[in-house]
Amino acid sequence: MAHRVRWFSGRVLVYGILIFWTIVCLFPIYWTITTSFKLAPNVMQGHMVPFFDFEPAWRGWKSLGLSPDTIFAESTVREEFMKRFTNSVVTAVCSSALAVILGSCAAYGLSRFRYRFGFMRNSDISFFFLSQLILPPVVLALPFLVLYKELALLDTRIGLILLYTLTVLPIVIWIMRDQFGSIPVELEEAALVDGLSIWGAFTTIILPIALPGMVAAFILSLVLTWNEYFFAALLTSTDAKTLPVMVASQTGSQGINWWAMAALSTAAILPLIVIGIVLERYIIKGMASGAVK
Repeated sequence: MAHRVRWFSGRVLVYGILIFWTIVCLFPIYWTITTSFKLAPNVMQGHMVPFFDFEPAWRGWKSLGLSPDTIFAESTVREEFMKRFTNSVVTAVCSSALAVILGSCAAYGLSRFRYRFGFMRNSDISFFFLSQLILPPVVLALPFLVLYKELALLDTRIGLILLYTLTVLPIVIWIMRDQFGSIPVELEEAALVDGLSIWGAFTTIILPIALPGMVAAFILSLVLTWNEYFFAALLTSTDAKTLPVMVASQTGSQGINWWAMAALSTAAILPLIVIGIVLERYIIKGMASGAVK
Protein backbone atom coordinates (compact mmCIF):
# COMPACT_ATOMS: atom_id res chain seq x y z
CA MET A 1 0.00 0.00 0.00
CA ALA A 2 2.78 2.43 0.89
CA HIS A 3 4.53 1.59 -2.39
CA ARG A 4 1.38 2.44 -4.40
CA VAL A 5 0.95 5.70 -2.50
CA ARG A 6 4.54 6.72 -3.28
CA TRP A 7 4.09 5.73 -6.93
CA PHE A 8 0.84 7.70 -7.20
CA SER A 9 2.37 10.74 -5.44
CA GLY A 10 5.36 10.64 -7.77
CA ARG A 11 3.11 10.51 -10.84
CA VAL A 12 1.01 13.41 -9.55
CA LEU A 13 4.15 15.47 -8.90
CA VAL A 14 5.62 14.76 -12.35
CA TYR A 15 2.41 15.51 -14.20
CA GLY A 16 1.84 18.60 -12.08
CA ILE A 17 5.26 19.95 -13.02
CA LEU A 18 4.68 19.14 -16.69
CA ILE A 19 1.27 20.82 -16.71
CA PHE A 20 2.67 23.89 -14.96
CA TRP A 21 5.57 24.15 -17.44
CA THR A 22 3.17 23.68 -20.38
CA ILE A 23 1.07 26.58 -19.12
CA VAL A 24 4.18 28.73 -18.73
CA CYS A 25 5.32 27.94 -22.28
CA LEU A 26 1.90 28.40 -23.90
CA PHE A 27 0.88 31.52 -21.99
CA PRO A 28 2.73 34.00 -24.30
CA ILE A 29 0.94 32.49 -27.31
CA TYR A 30 -2.40 32.68 -25.48
CA TRP A 31 -1.74 36.30 -24.49
CA THR A 32 -0.80 37.22 -28.07
CA ILE A 33 -3.89 35.63 -29.60
CA THR A 34 -6.32 37.12 -27.06
CA THR A 35 -4.73 40.57 -27.31
CA SER A 36 -5.45 40.66 -31.04
CA PHE A 37 -9.18 40.58 -30.12
CA LYS A 38 -9.02 43.25 -27.40
CA LEU A 39 -9.85 46.93 -27.38
CA ALA A 40 -7.40 49.46 -25.99
CA PRO A 41 -8.93 49.61 -22.46
CA ASN A 42 -8.87 45.81 -22.20
CA VAL A 43 -5.18 45.75 -23.09
CA MET A 44 -4.26 48.44 -20.58
CA GLN A 45 -6.34 46.92 -17.78
CA GLY A 46 -4.82 43.47 -18.25
CA HIS A 47 -8.02 41.58 -18.99
CA MET A 48 -7.13 37.99 -19.88
CA VAL A 49 -10.21 35.72 -20.21
CA PRO A 50 -12.49 36.27 -23.24
CA PHE A 51 -16.23 36.60 -22.56
CA PHE A 52 -15.46 36.84 -18.83
CA ASP A 53 -13.05 39.76 -18.47
CA PHE A 54 -13.76 41.33 -21.86
CA GLU A 55 -15.91 40.97 -24.95
CA PRO A 56 -13.77 39.91 -27.94
CA ALA A 57 -13.57 42.38 -30.80
CA TRP A 58 -11.65 42.47 -34.07
CA ARG A 59 -9.61 45.59 -33.25
CA GLY A 60 -6.21 44.14 -34.10
CA TRP A 61 -7.36 42.31 -37.22
CA LYS A 62 -9.33 45.33 -38.41
CA SER A 63 -6.18 47.43 -38.28
CA LEU A 64 -4.64 44.95 -40.75
CA GLY A 65 -7.70 44.78 -42.99
CA LEU A 66 -8.29 41.13 -42.02
CA SER A 67 -11.46 41.42 -39.95
CA PRO A 68 -14.79 40.03 -41.30
CA ASP A 69 -16.04 43.51 -42.19
CA THR A 70 -12.82 44.59 -43.99
CA ILE A 71 -11.50 41.39 -45.58
CA PHE A 72 -13.30 42.03 -48.90
CA ALA A 73 -12.65 45.76 -48.99
CA GLU A 74 -9.55 47.41 -50.41
CA SER A 75 -6.85 47.89 -47.80
CA THR A 76 -3.32 49.16 -48.27
CA VAL A 77 -2.35 47.75 -44.88
CA ARG A 78 -3.52 44.28 -45.89
CA GLU A 79 -1.57 44.52 -49.15
CA GLU A 80 1.51 45.53 -47.18
CA PHE A 81 1.00 42.64 -44.78
CA MET A 82 0.63 40.12 -47.62
CA LYS A 83 3.80 41.45 -49.24
CA ARG A 84 5.78 41.06 -46.00
CA PHE A 85 4.22 37.64 -45.39
CA THR A 86 5.24 36.50 -48.88
CA ASN A 87 8.77 37.78 -48.33
CA SER A 88 9.02 35.80 -45.09
CA VAL A 89 7.69 32.63 -46.71
CA VAL A 90 10.00 32.84 -49.72
CA THR A 91 13.16 33.69 -47.77
CA ALA A 92 12.57 31.22 -44.92
CA VAL A 93 11.55 28.24 -47.06
CA CYS A 94 14.20 28.74 -49.75
CA SER A 95 17.05 29.35 -47.30
CA SER A 96 16.02 26.40 -45.10
CA ALA A 97 15.73 24.05 -48.07
CA LEU A 98 19.07 25.22 -49.47
CA ALA A 99 20.74 24.85 -46.07
CA VAL A 100 19.39 21.30 -45.66
CA ILE A 101 20.63 20.30 -49.13
CA LEU A 102 24.10 21.79 -48.72
CA GLY A 103 24.38 20.84 -45.06
CA SER A 104 23.37 17.22 -45.71
CA CYS A 105 26.03 16.85 -48.40
CA ALA A 106 28.69 18.37 -46.15
CA ALA A 107 27.61 16.31 -43.14
CA TYR A 108 27.61 13.09 -45.18
CA GLY A 109 31.16 13.77 -46.33
CA LEU A 110 32.32 14.51 -42.78
CA SER A 111 30.72 11.32 -41.45
CA ARG A 112 31.95 8.96 -44.18
CA PHE A 113 35.29 10.29 -45.45
CA ARG A 114 38.51 11.56 -43.90
CA TYR A 115 39.68 15.06 -44.80
CA ARG A 116 42.87 16.96 -44.16
CA PHE A 117 42.98 20.72 -44.64
CA GLY A 118 46.31 21.94 -43.32
CA PHE A 119 46.32 21.07 -39.62
CA MET A 120 42.54 20.56 -39.61
CA ARG A 121 40.92 17.14 -39.58
CA ASN A 122 37.26 16.14 -39.67
CA SER A 123 36.62 17.05 -36.04
CA ASP A 124 38.37 20.41 -36.50
CA ILE A 125 36.35 21.17 -39.62
CA SER A 126 33.12 20.30 -37.80
CA PHE A 127 34.07 22.55 -34.90
CA PHE A 128 34.93 25.33 -37.35
CA PHE A 129 31.36 25.23 -38.69
CA LEU A 130 29.95 25.28 -35.17
CA SER A 131 32.22 28.15 -34.15
CA GLN A 132 30.48 30.39 -36.68
CA LEU A 133 27.53 30.50 -34.29
CA ILE A 134 29.69 32.10 -31.59
CA LEU A 135 29.99 35.39 -33.48
CA PRO A 136 27.24 37.85 -32.55
CA PRO A 137 25.30 39.14 -35.57
CA VAL A 138 26.30 42.76 -34.88
CA VAL A 139 29.93 41.87 -35.67
CA LEU A 140 28.90 40.88 -39.20
CA ALA A 141 26.61 43.86 -39.74
CA LEU A 142 29.10 46.29 -41.31
CA PRO A 143 30.92 43.73 -43.52
CA PHE A 144 27.64 42.41 -44.94
CA LEU A 145 26.27 45.91 -45.39
CA VAL A 146 29.31 46.95 -47.44
CA LEU A 147 29.43 43.64 -49.36
CA TYR A 148 25.74 43.69 -50.23
CA LYS A 149 25.98 47.29 -51.36
CA GLU A 150 28.80 46.40 -53.76
CA LEU A 151 26.93 43.34 -55.06
CA ALA A 152 23.59 45.20 -55.36
CA LEU A 153 21.93 42.73 -52.98
CA LEU A 154 20.50 45.27 -50.55
CA ASP A 155 16.73 45.05 -50.16
CA THR A 156 16.47 41.83 -52.20
CA ARG A 157 15.04 38.42 -51.37
CA ILE A 158 18.03 36.63 -52.85
CA GLY A 159 20.31 38.58 -50.51
CA LEU A 160 18.34 37.45 -47.46
CA ILE A 161 18.16 33.86 -48.73
CA LEU A 162 21.94 33.65 -49.14
CA LEU A 163 22.57 35.21 -45.73
CA TYR A 164 19.99 33.07 -43.93
CA THR A 165 21.40 29.94 -45.57
CA LEU A 166 24.84 30.87 -44.28
CA THR A 167 23.58 31.49 -40.74
CA VAL A 168 21.70 28.18 -40.30
CA LEU A 169 24.11 25.99 -42.28
CA PRO A 170 26.33 25.14 -39.25
CA ILE A 171 23.31 23.90 -37.28
CA VAL A 172 22.18 21.71 -40.18
CA ILE A 173 25.69 20.25 -40.60
CA TRP A 174 25.91 19.28 -36.92
CA ILE A 175 22.44 17.73 -36.85
CA MET A 176 22.96 15.76 -40.05
CA ARG A 177 26.49 14.68 -39.17
CA ASP A 178 25.18 12.89 -36.10
CA GLN A 179 22.28 11.50 -38.12
CA PHE A 180 24.54 10.04 -40.82
CA GLY A 181 27.01 8.83 -38.20
CA SER A 182 24.31 6.67 -36.59
CA ILE A 183 23.63 4.85 -39.88
CA PRO A 184 25.75 1.67 -40.31
CA VAL A 185 28.34 1.87 -43.06
CA GLU A 186 27.57 -1.75 -43.96
CA LEU A 187 24.36 -0.64 -45.65
CA GLU A 188 26.32 1.45 -48.16
CA GLU A 189 28.93 -1.26 -48.62
CA ALA A 190 26.18 -3.73 -49.47
CA ALA A 191 24.69 -1.26 -51.94
CA LEU A 192 28.09 -0.74 -53.58
CA VAL A 193 28.52 -4.49 -53.92
CA ASP A 194 25.12 -4.64 -55.62
CA GLY A 195 26.40 -2.19 -58.23
CA LEU A 196 25.19 1.18 -56.97
CA SER A 197 27.47 4.21 -57.07
CA ILE A 198 28.22 6.30 -54.01
CA TRP A 199 25.56 8.82 -55.02
CA GLY A 200 23.15 5.99 -55.79
CA ALA A 201 23.67 4.48 -52.35
CA PHE A 202 23.32 7.91 -50.78
CA THR A 203 20.02 8.75 -52.49
CA THR A 204 18.35 5.31 -52.33
CA ILE A 205 19.62 3.92 -49.02
CA ILE A 206 20.89 6.70 -46.77
CA LEU A 207 18.46 9.55 -47.46
CA PRO A 208 15.26 7.62 -46.58
CA ILE A 209 16.81 6.56 -43.28
CA ALA A 210 18.11 10.08 -42.56
CA LEU A 211 14.75 11.67 -43.36
CA PRO A 212 13.80 12.35 -39.69
CA GLY A 213 17.00 14.31 -39.14
CA MET A 214 16.53 16.25 -42.37
CA VAL A 215 12.97 17.19 -41.45
CA ALA A 216 14.07 18.22 -37.95
CA ALA A 217 16.89 20.32 -39.40
CA PHE A 218 14.49 21.91 -41.88
CA ILE A 219 11.97 22.79 -39.15
CA LEU A 220 14.69 24.29 -36.92
CA SER A 221 16.13 26.28 -39.83
CA LEU A 222 12.65 27.45 -40.80
CA VAL A 223 11.92 28.71 -37.28
CA LEU A 224 15.24 30.54 -37.02
CA THR A 225 14.99 32.19 -40.45
CA TRP A 226 11.30 33.01 -40.08
CA ASN A 227 11.91 34.85 -36.80
CA GLU A 228 15.15 36.58 -37.83
CA TYR A 229 14.92 40.34 -37.36
CA PHE A 230 18.37 41.93 -37.15
CA PHE A 231 19.61 41.34 -40.69
CA ALA A 232 16.15 41.79 -42.18
CA ALA A 233 15.94 45.25 -40.60
CA LEU A 234 19.52 46.11 -41.56
CA LEU A 235 19.65 44.92 -45.17
CA THR A 236 16.11 45.71 -46.34
CA SER A 237 14.16 48.92 -46.71
CA THR A 238 10.97 48.49 -48.77
CA ASP A 239 10.82 45.57 -51.20
CA ALA A 240 12.23 42.69 -49.15
CA LYS A 241 11.07 43.52 -45.62
CA THR A 242 9.80 40.53 -43.66
CA LEU A 243 7.12 40.03 -41.02
CA PRO A 244 9.37 40.47 -37.95
CA VAL A 245 10.34 43.93 -39.22
CA MET A 246 6.68 44.82 -39.74
CA VAL A 247 5.79 43.56 -36.25
CA ALA A 248 8.51 45.67 -34.65
CA SER A 249 7.31 48.76 -36.53
CA GLN A 250 3.92 48.87 -34.79
CA THR A 251 4.74 51.96 -32.77
CA GLY A 252 3.40 55.45 -33.09
CA SER A 253 3.37 58.82 -31.43
CA GLN A 254 0.92 57.50 -28.82
CA GLY A 255 2.89 54.36 -28.01
CA ILE A 256 2.76 50.73 -29.11
CA ASN A 257 -0.29 49.46 -30.97
CA TRP A 258 -0.53 46.26 -28.94
CA TRP A 259 -3.63 44.95 -30.73
CA ALA A 260 -2.07 45.38 -34.19
CA MET A 261 1.23 43.92 -33.02
CA ALA A 262 -0.61 40.96 -31.47
CA ALA A 263 -2.57 40.34 -34.67
CA LEU A 264 0.64 40.45 -36.72
CA SER A 265 2.39 38.14 -34.26
CA THR A 266 -0.53 35.70 -34.37
CA ALA A 267 -0.42 35.69 -38.16
CA ALA A 268 3.32 35.02 -37.98
CA ILE A 269 2.96 32.21 -35.43
CA LEU A 270 0.16 30.25 -37.12
CA PRO A 271 2.15 29.10 -40.21
CA LEU A 272 4.90 27.67 -37.99
CA ILE A 273 2.34 25.82 -35.88
CA VAL A 274 0.69 24.36 -38.98
CA ILE A 275 4.03 23.35 -40.52
CA GLY A 276 5.16 21.75 -37.27
CA ILE A 277 1.94 19.71 -36.99
CA VAL A 278 2.10 18.58 -40.62
CA LEU A 279 5.79 17.71 -40.67
CA GLU A 280 5.61 15.95 -37.30
CA ARG A 281 3.83 13.11 -39.07
CA TYR A 282 6.70 12.79 -41.52
CA ILE A 283 9.20 12.74 -38.64
CA ILE A 284 7.37 9.83 -36.98
CA LYS A 285 6.98 8.02 -40.30
CA GLY A 286 10.66 8.48 -41.13
CA MET A 287 11.76 7.26 -37.69
CA ALA A 288 9.54 4.18 -37.98
CA SER A 289 10.76 3.29 -41.48
CA GLY A 290 14.36 3.87 -40.41
CA ALA A 291 13.90 1.52 -37.46
CA VAL A 292 12.46 -1.18 -39.71
CA LYS A 293 15.30 -0.87 -42.16
